Amino acid sequence: MSLNLKPQIRSHWTTISEFLSKDDQRSAKESKKYGKSLRKAVPRDVLSTWSASPTRPDAAGLLFEQDKMRVQELVPVRHERMSVSAFTFYRGAALVMASDLSTIPTTGIEVQVCGDAHISNFGLFFSPERHTVFDINDFDETTRGPWEWDVARLAASVEICGRDRGMSEKQRRKAVLAAGEGYREAMRSFAQQGNLDVWYAHMDIDELMSTLGEKMDKASRKNAEKVLQKAKSKDSARAIAKLTEVVDGQLRVRSDPPIIVPLRDLAEHAGKEAPSDLVMLKLVARVFSKYRKTLPPERAALIDRYRGVDIARKVVGVGSVGMRAWIVVLEGADEHDCLVLQVKEATDSVLERFVGRAPQANHGQRVVEGQHAMQTVSDLFLGWTSMPLGQDGMFHDYYVRQLWDGKGSINLNIINAKQLRYLSKACGWTLAHAHARTGDRFAIASYLGKSDLFEQSLAQFAQTYADQNERDYQSFLAALSNNAEQ
Repeated sequence: MSLNLKPQIRSHWTTISEFLSKDDQRSAKESKKYGKSLRKAVPRDVLSTWSASPTRPDAAGLLFEQDKMRVQELVPVRHERMSVSAFTFYRGAALVMASDLSTIPTTGIEVQVCGDAHISNFGLFFSPERHTVFDINDFDETTRGPWEWDVARLAASVEICGRDRGMSEKQRRKAVLAAGEGYREAMRSFAQQGNLDVWYAHMDIDELMSTLGEKMDKASRKNAEKVLQKAKSKDSARAIAKLTEVVDGQLRVRSDPPIIVPLRDLAEHAGKEAPSDLVMLKLVARVFSKYRKTLPPERAALIDRYRGVDIARKVVGVGSVGMRAWIVVLEGADEHDCLVLQVKEATDSVLERFVGRAPQANHGQRVVEGQHAMQTVSDLFLGWTSMPLGQDGMFHDYYVRQLWDGKGSINLNIINAKQLRYLSKACGWTLAHAHARTGDRFAIASYLGKSDLFEQSLAQFAQTYADQNERDYQSFLAALSNNAEQ
């Protein structure tokens, strides 16, 4: 049916139609055809052919290069945590794997990638509605990039975790295949759904527990329920109880160097006068003056109801050790109404040297916008700022979030083979959801297809890369030993 419009109306209609029709936007049908055609240029078993190049950069060298940009007194803590096992080494070696993945042919379909999608970076947290959800929970390395890189990092982490737990080759392979299958099946499901349905889809942990309850054995179910209850109890009230004490009637962060060091102690360590309470309050105000502008108005009004009480540096994670990370204790209506925020440094994503600089001027903004894009629900207080908050006096980019808000993770130190398989599949689904929200789900689903060819290739890659990771780990230990002797 054609529209019988007057000439001037027709002109405006043509302009609107041209605006709404994007030349670079394929229809779902075209995307599916395009995705399937990519199999010729990039076979689905391409990952299984990976091997280390003779010109591959030295893994330890890449990691020591990163150390130069970190708080030097914390670098030994980073090395210590990475030295525990091949698995903890892998968790801290995102740059090494990004360098390796950059040598593998990809389909060219970009999504918002996590950049560090290993199995430990999936977990539980509260939605603003106080429901417990399962999702990706670390976005320090997020940027636009190939979807395959996230899937490969997840798969290799499952294999390495299985080795760390002493599982058999067969058990590990089943877990890696579950991750790949979870990703492929979820992506194909999302390709059958409407845009809003995909956007709002989420993995509610209570629903997941109900669904998996019949499939889990008694031990697995008990372990999962324990993790869930622990996560639900992990909030600002618990953070206050664990991390603070009352001194002269004032709430203060408890010193536990080098893991937790109040700012006043850092000043004394640097030979400077410890800041007074008034100076501390002014510092908090400066930190939050820029941060609150990145929040929606109603959340900025909410944060204004709190006043700063104390600031401390707090070491977090494995790969993040040495980055400038702070906790800020805020008090609301009274001493029982407290909020603990984490102000964490954001620097270049490890992927940016391979995919190009992210468009955001502030790396905290890059992290926050990437997190909002990939997660169904995000932290109520997620925002960013930049401040000369550190002993070097230079400006650094930061993102801000709640320290604990129903956050929890599966204890991978005691996980068994069946639990690892369940968890891996859930991670695969979650990663597919993030990619479906931010990329061409129709093309990816069509490329993956109905067969298990992709996940079989993924399993072979995971095994090969785990072998390489073990060699890198041993080289890292040797380099540390050599440096200590010099």
